[in-house]
Amino acid sequence: MRCNVGCSSWPNGSKLSSHVSGPPAASWSQCCFESSNSRAKMADSERSSPSSRSSRRILCDRIGFCKTGLTLDNSTTVAEIFPKMDRTYKLQGEDVHGWFSLDFTAEQLVQNVTLIQNIFSRPSTFDASFGMYTLDDVVELHPPQIWLNVEYNSFFMEHKLSSEDYILELPKDFSLTYISSPEIGFLKSLSGKLRNAKTKLIFRFLNEDVEEPSTKKTYGELLKDLKSIKEFAAGVLVPKTYIWPLKKDQYLAPSTSLVKDAHALGLEVYASGFANDIILSYNYSYDPTAEYLQFIDNPDFSVDGVITDFPPTASGAVACLAHSKGNPLPPPGKDTRPLIITHNGASGMFAGSTDLAYQQAIKDAADVIDCTVQMSKDGTAFCMQSADMSSSTTASTAFASKASTVHEIQNKSGIFSFDLSWSEIATLKPDLISPFAQAGMKRNPQAKNAGKLMTVPQFLDLAKASNITGILIEIEHASYLAKRGIGVVEAVSSALTKAGYDKETKQQVFIQSDDSSVLAAFKKFTTFRRVLNIEAKISGASKPSVDDIKKFADTVRINRNSVAQVTGYFMTHFTDTVSSLQDANLTVFLGVLKNEFMNLGFDFFADPTIEIVTYSWAVLADGLVTDYPATAASYFRSPCSDMNLNLSYSILPAQPGALVNLAAPGTLAPAGAPAPLLQPSDVVDPPLPPVKAVITADAPAPEAADNTSSASSSNAGNGLLWAAIVALLSLSFLR
Repeated sequence: MRCNVGCSSWPNGSKLSSHVSGPPAASWSQCCFESSNSRAKMADSERSSPSSRSSRRILCDRIGFCKTGLTLDNSTTVAEIFPKMDRTYKLQGEDVHGWFSLDFTAEQLVQNVTLIQNIFSRPSTFDASFGMYTLDDVVELHPPQIWLNVEYNSFFMEHKLSSEDYILELPKDFSLTYISSPEIGFLKSLSGKLRNAKTKLIFRFLNEDVEEPSTKKTYGELLKDLKSIKEFAAGVLVPKTYIWPLKKDQYLAPSTSLVKDAHALGLEVYASGFANDIILSYNYSYDPTAEYLQFIDNPDFSVDGVITDFPPTASGAVACLAHSKGNPLPPPGKDTRPLIITHNGASGMFAGSTDLAYQQAIKDAADVIDCTVQMSKDGTAFCMQSADMSSSTTASTAFASKASTVHEIQNKSGIFSFDLSWSEIATLKPDLISPFAQAGMKRNPQAKNAGKLMTVPQFLDLAKASNITGILIEIEHASYLAKRGIGVVEAVSSALTKAGYDKETKQQVFIQSDDSSVLAAFKKFTTFRRVLNIEAKISGASKPSVDDIKKFADTVRINRNSVAQVTGYFMTHFTDTVSSLQDANLTVFLGVLKNEFMNLGFDFFADPTIEIVTYSWAVLADGLVTDYPATAASYFRSPCSDMNLNLSYSILPAQPGALVNLAAPGTLAPAGAPAPLLQPSDVVDPPLPPVKAVITADAPAPEAADNTSSASSSNAGNGLLWAAIVALLSLSFLR
């Protein structure tokens, strides 16, 4: 629990030991000190709501509150409750305007003021649910150790409030393990006066260009003289960029020597600034666990702890994922783990469906790599996530004149593969799609146009040469293409047969489609698994629909929104979708998983690993479809992925309703109606039309005949052709 994170979604946090790969050696409650000008000290009573504190007696003055920042108005209701109590004070020569704790009694704050969320990506659902915490409140929670951070001692001293006196007068049972401050004078004065000799003093570095008030040196200058820090402190707390700097392009620069230099002097090193819901370096692929591992599990050094807004993620990195990179990946199975299935390869790292995306997916230990098949107008089958190539390639600039609207495919204009020849498509560059780019979350910009498009035969050759478990071939728009004279089912069947997959025994072939007739066409391949893709949001499957599915498929792929009922981005309960399908002996694939926190419900704490754990062990999906196979593989390599081991610490699934139940009545909008059940009409499609023979406008014209008899035969043939067309039209009208 971290009281100093007043801006956190939930007033929790921890400092974690990071030297071990097993459970954390210790966890700390951290409190950022603020003083009220009060004579109130809280008596024992319930701390869960402001009203429960109203009976506390006035016992003494100078109460320490746990709160980040000097002013209160950014993350509490103080401005609303006390609208005329705003003030302007000097802080290091600069005017600061707001509401300050020193202008209130503790009784005023405790009885009236509550916390609110000040980070817009986090839920405001819990606003006014929690009061301000005092250090007394934190102690009563009995954390194993407590970290007290004193940020503005000089400011409070100017107003006759001494942080030092407050600390020295604390009761003996207030055991503080760490006391940190960015002020050298405060730490030096406190050194040697503490009753508990085991309390460690930590010097906190602020940004390098900020001036430390005691020495009038910048923190950047002080960083060059760590030896002097050792004279009064046991360690340093630094922003994480002091250790792994970021370049202007948001990629990591080489690490500094700070950790090694400090450790050589006997100083401990703690890093701050960690949160799951901020934009990270592109090196981490939006996986916050990967960032922690960069600090605690690299070959050169490990920090001694991290300060984070999201302690479950840090705990999981320390206790479960550290030092597990070299572990073998357990085989997929009902008692081990679900399949890791790619979505256009490792499309979070490279442009989807390119050679680089597939190569990265294989390197990341995906079990199954996928190819969504598109067709060129001259019949070449290739991998591409959509028939509309305008967003995933450079087609918009290269072939803008070929834009059209095909309502059978989509309701907006696009540049479609079946309007281009393969020779034209081969000239295009892929374009890495970033689904959350408008929120500033681009994917790997350095690789934006890297990679090459692959034909289906090239994809199959790559798969055959790898050690993957299987391949998934998705077929879209088969009926429309057949009317255009393009046989996608025939092209895929031929490619698989030529590659030997009709006799393959080492790699499983999955054929996926939203068209039941497409899947039925692959029944002749008895070893292939057939996957029905259900895009609609459902809450379960009716028995008749399941009976129909089993006639042409043995697996169903569903979206994440069919797994849980959600209200205001909070899960309330799991649906019956997965169980209703699995009870009928159907395998269930679930997707698409993405690492970006904008994609995650609040129950997952902005942590993609918790989502993976939830779908694996609570939902019990048989396969996970993901843009980031490396994130899934990292978890499944860890000992915590085996729930049968009964480890002292593990990463637990999200529990639907657990957070919603903490919200005050009326703070959430009424729950929507549940999604409908899957019905037979949702799964059974009409038979595929025959592939129409089409003479394209740019096909070479037949040579003119030289003799009369040939011309006569041709005219007679044309007459029969027109007669057949008229007869066909007549029959159509008669029907």
